[in-house]
Amino acid sequence: MKKLTCHCGAIEAEVKIPIGGVEKIMRCNCSICKKKGYIIGVLGPDDFKLTKGEDKLTLYQFYTNTAKHYFCSICGIHTHNRPRSNPKIYGVNIACIEGVEPFEIEDVPVNDGKNHPLDQKQ
Repeated sequence: MKKLTCHCGAIEAEVKIPIGGVEKIMRCNCSICKKKGYIIGVLGPDDFKLTKGEDKLTLYQFYTNTAKHYFCSICGIHTHNRPRSNPKIYGVNIACIEGVEPFEIEDVPVNDGKNHPLDQKQ
């Protein structure tokens, strides 16, 4: 287990990371992820456990209100989300995981959230 924290330390979680690191990482080009500019680590439903600061989390939702994006209400750091493609899993901000250096990660694939299959095109 690794520790995930926001910048000020009000939010803490335990994340289960396989040996060798997060198995699936990506960026997303949807309207919110593009502006956050973070690298998403995809974790299973049992691989994330909030251990501190639930009362300090702020939930942001938009459009279909299916995805849940969580931020620290004190420092503003986006720590994790529950994606609308599968609300049972977690997307975590890998820069918030202890020991992870996001600027050392090369060739991060981009998920096409801008053209999400659940969106109705007119």
